[in-house]
Amino acid sequence: MHYLSVAEAAKKWGLSERSVRNYCAQGRVDGALLDGKTWRVPQDAKKPDRLNKHSDMPRSLLDVLRAEKRAKLHGGIYHKIQIELTYNSNHIEGSRLTHDQTRFIFETNTIGITDTEVRVDDVIETANHFKCIDMIIDNANNPPSETFIKQLHTVLKNGTTDSRQEWFAVGDYKKLPNEVGGVETSAPEEVSTHMKKMLSEYNAIKKKSFDDLLDFHYRFERIHPFQDGNGRIGRLILFKECLRNDIVPFIIDDDLKLYYYRGLKEWKKERGYLRETCLTAQDRFKKHMDYFRVPYTDR
Repeated sequence: MHYLSVAEAAKKWGLSERSVRNYCAQGRVDGALLDGKTWRVPQDAKKPDRLNKHSDMPRSLLDVLRAEKRAKLHGGIYHKIQIELTYNSNHIEGSRLTHDQTRFIFETNTIGITDTEVRVDDVIETANHFKCIDMIIDNANNPPSETFIKQLHTVLKNGTTDSRQEWFAVGDYKKLPNEVGGVETSAPEEVSTHMKKMLSEYNAIKKKSFDDLLDFHYRFERIHPFQDGNGRIGRLILFKECLRNDIVPFIIDDDLKLYYYRGLKEWKKERGYLRETCLTAQDRFKKHMDYFRVPYTDR
């Protein structure tokens, strides 16, 4: 296939070079490739239709994430989310990788120079978590299902030490009882029933509120369906559901971890703890959206 430069495509279509680059970055030029920092446009690509002034850029965070993911754009909000969500969610669960090491893995597929020991599982699960984020972006508009949740777990735990244990079911519900924070969770034989009930009741809600999403997250963590990886899977699904319901998503940073745990533990008695913690995290995320000029509505 023959490719045109941005300048050649701009001349052919009667557009500015900036417009052509924007169309490519938004995923609106079929087959456009990013070669280093330069776009290559297929010779037979059609000129994108011009949108009106108010829709010239993606209209939602999900639109932006999908466009930047298609374009393999570095330095945007997709890039930011991959690193911040992966680092913080893994760190909550005990990963010893630094923020820089997480970033290096995403950007260069290396961990950089380190004077400390690095656990292989931490590296594998970090790379796997990047793939999971792509999955929730690709499937954001679909209601959560047992099949999709199990697929997320399969990707997250693939190739880890746990995956080689006979008692560990990758991509399937737990075989052994487990606890979370000293609290009992659903027994292995009850998980499937509890998951079906939770998903059915949640998916029946027509217009979901912020509290509906938090309640779903609480119920998922109390079921604790997998032998390991429940926190990360739960937070991935929560992020996905924010995208699906046009609610500003959020990332639980390390300094919010204890408040987050307390909020989950007290949710049935007092919803304010978890709600306020997540709203604080949401306010932080809005600053990222402001910086990258992604519009949002307060919900």
